[in-house]
Amino acid sequence: MRRGQTLRPEGSLNDRLAGVIGSGFGSGYFPIAPGTVGSLVGIVIHLILVRLGLIGPNAALTWLAVLAAVFAAGVAASRRCEMIWGNDDKKIVVDEIWGMMISLFLVPVSVTFIVVGFFVFRFLDIVKPPPARQLERVEGGWGVMLDDGMSGVYTCLVLHVMKLLIN
Repeated sequence: MRRGQTLRPEGSLNDRLAGVIGSGFGSGYFPIAPGTVGSLVGIVIHLILVRLGLIGPNAALTWLAVLAAVFAAGVAASRRCEMIWGNDDKKIVVDEIWGMMISLFLVPVSVTFIVVGFFVFRFLDIVKPPPARQLERVEGGWGVMLDDGMSGVYTCLVLHVMKLLIN
């Protein structure tokens, strides 16, 4: 496929799978603020994994494994989607999903922490404080993921400071 062309149902299985993962199960096609919608998908995935008992305060290693798997899938999908849709296309939101999941790492599962985490992450993802802006320039799908990962780390730190101040 040529650069800038959209994924089609008749594309290869790899193209279709990359499109599903890269677009955050289609949330990247939302016409307004697809990154924000992708971040909400990250929260939903986080809550499902917590509910299933796969991640949480007593399952930090499993949580890290999930984050690593999402990162690996996100890098591969982003690289392929960029070849098809163009450089860091707005439809690619797997990075927001991953960043939001990092934001909530070992944070209490409460409406307050999730809402604050969501707004802090979205703000930092837009502003891209150093080194997030520099990480965005890394090629091959890595940059797509790494800048949001950095915003997620910053958000996670803010939430953990908040947790310390509340307790």
